[in-house]
Amino acid sequence: MKRLVQRVIFLALSLGLVGLFSGCGENEAPARNPALEQAASPLTLVTNARIYTFDAGGTLIENGALAFDGSGKITAIGDSGPMLSQFPGARRVDFGGKTILPGLIDAHGHLYGLALSFTRANLTGTRDKDEVLARLRDFARDLPAGEWLLGRGWDQNDWPEQVFPDRADLDEAFPDRPVWLRRIDGHAAWANSLAIAEADRDFSGGWQPEGGFVHRDGRGEPTGIFIDRAMDFIEPFVPATSPALIESSMDLATQTLLSLGLTGVHDPGVDRNVIRLYQKKITAGALPVRVYAMADGMNETTEWLCVNGPLNDPSGRLVMRSVKLYADGALGSRGAALLEHYSDDPGNRGLMFVSAGEMESALRRVFGCGLQAGVHAIGDAANRQVLDAYQKILPDFPDNPGRHRVEHAQILGPDDLARFAALDVIAAMQPTHATSDMYWAGERLGEDRLDGAYAWQSLLGSGARLAFGSDFPVEEVNPMLGIHAAVSRQDLEGWPSGGWLPEQRLTRAEAVRAFTLDAAYAGFMEHEVGSLETGKRADFIVLDRDVMEIPAAEIPEVRVIETWVDGERVYVR
Repeated sequence: MKRLVQRVIFLALSLGLVGLFSGCGENEAPARNPALEQAASPLTLVTNARIYTFDAGGTLIENGALAFDGSGKITAIGDSGPMLSQFPGARRVDFGGKTILPGLIDAHGHLYGLALSFTRANLTGTRDKDEVLARLRDFARDLPAGEWLLGRGWDQNDWPEQVFPDRADLDEAFPDRPVWLRRIDGHAAWANSLAIAEADRDFSGGWQPEGGFVHRDGRGEPTGIFIDRAMDFIEPFVPATSPALIESSMDLATQTLLSLGLTGVHDPGVDRNVIRLYQKKITAGALPVRVYAMADGMNETTEWLCVNGPLNDPSGRLVMRSVKLYADGALGSRGAALLEHYSDDPGNRGLMFVSAGEMESALRRVFGCGLQAGVHAIGDAANRQVLDAYQKILPDFPDNPGRHRVEHAQILGPDDLARFAALDVIAAMQPTHATSDMYWAGERLGEDRLDGAYAWQSLLGSGARLAFGSDFPVEEVNPMLGIHAAVSRQDLEGWPSGGWLPEQRLTRAEAVRAFTLDAAYAGFMEHEVGSLETGKRADFIVLDRDVMEIPAAEIPEVRVIETWVDGERVYVR
């Protein structure tokens, strides 16, 4: 345990988040977090900044100023000259012509999952099985004998042989401990024999679970790869992370968000235990970002919301009024449900998690409780199932506040593109999924089926609303990578020339709006955050260069100098 905590601290130091742990001895209380202290303070006036407000008119104030009071609410915004005269006694902060944007919001990022990832072996970016095993051996040196070895991030699509690995590799390297390794997308896992044995289940034969798939060898024995709901046979036996470790990791996770300009995140698929952790952090003044939480499926947490109504913490840092459901798996593990067979796996159309009737039943319960639905759908068959369900049952719930979502919406049939706008359904999408998948998406689908793939511009042009995120820790947290992907549809090396399916590129204003005002709208928070306007909360970021003007290839290099939440500086580079 002590060594794992040391790993978390080392990671914080390596990321430059030294303030997270400084000044705290073993018997000292953590430093106060001023972000949540609402004591009266003088009016603050930010001046000499290039302010992109992202209000309805897309206002740019060249030599702008922003005034906010001690409660963190914006009281005035305009040109620096008149504002300096208007507020002569205000505390002043001169940004020397730097660029200010509203605080960015990741509309689909797993904050709790990010914290958890810091406690496990990081396999992201591994180039082959040998590198996976080397990282695992390094991580396992700190583990007690017999303890589970957990990790996440491997992706067979990045390996020389793009095939799933086998349990034999893990058995040879780790014969004395269970090993359980989540694929980068979280929709598949790789296990050794000891982990499989923990499930106390006979996996031999040809049977398959609904919504999941157990890969088997020629003898009918599991190879060690479990897809989607097949993981449920083993996941309950994985030991829980200690509360102390996850709490320290959560601090690292929120500081990571702030360092990259994220002042808010929509955390999909969490239970009441995670909500209690967030509430504990709020009480301690240690949740410096806004969390819009989405309950994990039709379970106890959703029933709690149905009985008690939406959760809206007085701090403004935690809201929960949404439920995440699942229609299918992921494209990378061939679990996304397709209308036609996978081009590189004939006979396989992916995994539809529930029947049309079951999806409708779940949505009726969600709508009847006055809650928002956000349904994970990646393949074109899954997206059609969800849109069909929305179209059929939305008229039965005219009092539901709406703003229902499709999470990911990656592969759409051409006939379904216009249905998002027609049904007023939000497409909660992740631009870096496109630039991660573009190397092999054509092999999965066939080039002639890419017309509706990651179709941001088609959706936007049809009148649909986009809410952008990253799906971290599946992808990198940095929203600048998402903005770059949205406007270029290229990787960091500039491939492919002109962009992949370039007709789907967005303008910078469209991309940033999807990370600000439209992401706020998707969380019913557009009257509080998402743009810089009088009466809204003073959530903003200061950049080292103008992301709206620099060459597109430089967008990933943009760095956040400062992050402010509720008018308090919560991060300084």
